[in-house]
Amino acid sequence: MNELTWFKSSYSGSEGGACIEVAHTWLKSSFSGEDGDSCVEVATLPTAIHVRDSKVADGPRLTLSPEAWSAFTAFARTAD
Repeated sequence: MNELTWFKSSYSGSEGGACIEVAHTWLKSSFSGEDGDSCVEVATLPTAIHVRDSKVADGPRLTLSPEAWSAFTAFARTAD
């Protein structure tokens, strides 16, 4: 099941009166193992690609521009 993650928009005020929340869905990589030991999840947005370790969902996340993500995946396809 895909997890929907909500977060406060950077356009929201700090007082909480005018808050906008947006969400993205985390998708497990098709290259992740079935045993759950090496799972990478990706959430794609028009302006950013978020990457995380599914075993540590609240842990650090890597955020890339769509151009950087495209370059990374092109390189990964050629690596052995």
